[in-house]
Amino acid sequence: MRRDSIFYKLFQQSPTLLFELLANPPANANSYRFDSVAVKEPRFEIDGVFLPPESEERGVIYFYEVQFQTDETLYERLFAESSLYFYRHSYKFSDWQAIIIYPSRSIEQSNIYPHRNQLNGDQVHRVYLDELGDIRQLPLWVALMVLTTVDEEQAPQEAKYLLERSSVGQPETVSRAIMDMVTAIIVYKFEQLSRAEIDSMLGITLKQTRVYQEAKEEGREEGREEGREEGLEEGKKALILRLLTKRFGQLPEQVSLQISSLSLPAVENLSEALLDFGSLADLQAWLEVQ
Repeated sequence: MRRDSIFYKLFQQSPTLLFELLANPPANANSYRFDSVAVKEPRFEIDGVFLPPESEERGVIYFYEVQFQTDETLYERLFAESSLYFYRHSYKFSDWQAIIIYPSRSIEQSNIYPHRNQLNGDQVHRVYLDELGDIRQLPLWVALMVLTTVDEEQAPQEAKYLLERSSVGQPETVSRAIMDMVTAIIVYKFEQLSRAEIDSMLGITLKQTRVYQEAKEEGREEGREEGREEGLEEGKKALILRLLTKRFGQLPEQVSLQISSLSLPAVENLSEALLDFGSLADLQAWLEVQ
């Protein structure tokens, strides 16, 4: 399941969501802007950052990491990334905080002793989604995060509950955004199911959701790309056949069929090899090798 993209979309839709996980969120949490950054030399990738409003002089920057698989060097990497980024931008910020989101404590790296000062202080916050409580009692956006951890047997009923809950007392735009997130989570969780099966599971028409439209557009783009590649391959084969016909006259049907069945790399090799052919027999011998 592509949880990185799910959480990225969640924070895009609701930037204040991160601060709902903290015991002491900043007073200006509603003003923070979510972004993603990369730190080069060496190349570090930070899942995302929450930037204080530009009008605030040297505010606090928040880094977050979503970790659903055990990584025995996560803290080494995360603290190196955060410290390096803060070092390069310390003129902008007065402090940094880090939030690591785990599905459960069992995923956390085993050797945390070297990082005891940071992990036991107030700068690093570890969130275990399975310890946040009953998914039905949580704020809607937090419940969506927990939905990514629910097992497949329970997920459909919890997803339907969240859809029903989001349709009551929510602005249409918020209700639609939540429906998109629920369906995205379920589609990724049940990748083996068809659209009709997902429709039946959730009691909605998946065709109306953004995740379906995005998947449909991805399919169209892949189809266009495949079409371009196929057209390129066929064009090269046609050119090779014309060159060989000019050089050796009308080619035997079997030779033409062999060339038409070549892969694109083999066609490119043939375009170079034909320069050395002195006769049709040389071409046939080359094809036999292929």
